[in-house]
Amino acid sequence: MDHAELTLRDQPQPRQVSLDEYWMPFTPNRDFKSDPKIVVRAEGMYYWNDRGAKIIDASSGLFCVNAGHGRKEIAEAVHRQLSELDFIAPFLRAHPKSFELAQRVAELTPGDLNRIFFVNSGSESVDTAMKVALAYHHARGQGGRAMFVSRERAYHGVNFGGVSLSGIVNNRRKFGPTLPGIAHMRHTHLKENFFTRGEGAHGAELADDLQRFVTLYGAENIAACFIEPIAGSTGCLVPPKGYLQRVREICDQHGILLVFDEVICGFGRTGKAFGAQSFGVTPDIMTMAKGLTNGAQPMGAVAVSERIHDTIVAAAQEGAIEFFHGYTYSGHPASCAAGLATLDVYRKEGLFERGAELSPYFLDGIWSLRDVAAVADLRGYGMFAAIDLHPKGAPGARGHALQKKLFDNGLHLKTTGDSAMIAPPLIAERSHIDIIVECLRKTLAAV
Repeated sequence: MDHAELTLRDQPQPRQVSLDEYWMPFTPNRDFKSDPKIVVRAEGMYYWNDRGAKIIDASSGLFCVNAGHGRKEIAEAVHRQLSELDFIAPFLRAHPKSFELAQRVAELTPGDLNRIFFVNSGSESVDTAMKVALAYHHARGQGGRAMFVSRERAYHGVNFGGVSLSGIVNNRRKFGPTLPGIAHMRHTHLKENFFTRGEGAHGAELADDLQRFVTLYGAENIAACFIEPIAGSTGCLVPPKGYLQRVREICDQHGILLVFDEVICGFGRTGKAFGAQSFGVTPDIMTMAKGLTNGAQPMGAVAVSERIHDTIVAAAQEGAIEFFHGYTYSGHPASCAAGLATLDVYRKEGLFERGAELSPYFLDGIWSLRDVAAVADLRGYGMFAAIDLHPKGAPGARGHALQKKLFDNGLHLKTTGDSAMIAPPLIAERSHIDIIVECLRKTLAAV
C-alpha cells in the first residue's frame, strides 16, 4: 500500500503527518486514507476541518455531544480535577465525585434504578449488565438462568457479550459463533410503518417472540431480555405502540429481567432524561454512556434497581466482594468531573426540555425530504431521525457515498449501511435545523 500522508494546514507552519500507523475503528481505512476527512476544532453546533471549512454537526458527534461542542464548563472541571487528583484505584479506594455523580445520575433514572456502576463505554456497560443479571439470578438460587434474549437489528457494543446480543450481521460475521445461549426476537422495522413519525401502529405483537422463547427454552433458563428503546445504530427504529409494554408484561410474568440499552437514547435524546420515561416503561437494569459526559471523557454507567443490587449484596459473606467485576478506570476522577459538569449544563439550560420543544420542527424538516427520489423511508422520535436510501450498487455503497459528500458539503452525520442518522445537539436552533435539512436535500439529490 502506498504511504499516506496528510498536510496539517491549521498549524502556524504546515507539516506532514503519516496516516499509516493509526488503524481506524469502524472505517474503511484504505478509502479514508485516500481522501481523509480531518477535523481540527469544534464549538457549539460546528466542526472545522483542517482546511478551515465549517461543518455543522448533525449527529452530536456520535450521539454524545448533546450539549454542543467546546463547553468550557466541562473542560475546566476536568482540568481542575486532574490538577487535584488524577487517579485513584477504584478497587478498595474511592474519591468523592464518584459518589456525587452516582447520586446525580440516580436522580434522573426512573423507578428504583438507584444503584449506579461506572464503566468506560457503552460496550462495557452492556457486558456489565449481563453479569449483573447472571449474578442476581445466582444470588436468589436460580443459577440456571443463563440465557439472554435480544433482537434482530440490535446493536449492543463490540465486546463479546454485546456482539453476541447484537443482531446486525456485520457486527458478528467475522468473529465466530460468539457466546452461546442467545436468542433473537424479530425486529420491528415493518413496511406498514414506513414514513411514520413516532411509534408505528403495527408490530406490537412481535413482542410475543419473547413468549415463544419462554415456551421453547423454559423461563427458568432465561436471565434477561435486552432492548434498545429506540434501536440506534441500525437506523432509529422506533418501537410500535404497545410493544415495550408487552415485553415488560412477559418479563414480569416469567421472572426475566428487562434491560434497556439507553446508550444512544439517554440524556435528552427522546425529550426526557431516558427513553424509558418517554415510553412509560421502567426496566430492571439500564445501560448508558455517550451523553453522560457530553463526549468530553470516556464514561458509561449501569443503573440497577435497588431490589437487584440488594439481592446480590446480601448473598455475599460479610467482608467479601459482592460483585466480582470492574475496570481500572471505573469512575475515573476526570470522567466523574466531566459527568457532573455535563449534568449541570443539562439542568441549568433545560436542554432535555429544549429538545422536546424543538422536536416537532426538527421532524417536520426531516419529513420535508419525503419527496426526494433517493429516500426509501423516514423514521423519527424526539431529536433523533433516520433516512433510508434506496440501494444503489452494493449494499451500503450509497450510504457511504452520502456521508462523504455531506461532509464535503458542510455537514457531519452517521450512516449505517444505507441509513443516515440525524441527531443534532440539543442546543440547536431552528436555523440550524434549516441548514441541516437544506444540505441533506441538496446532497441526497446528487447521490
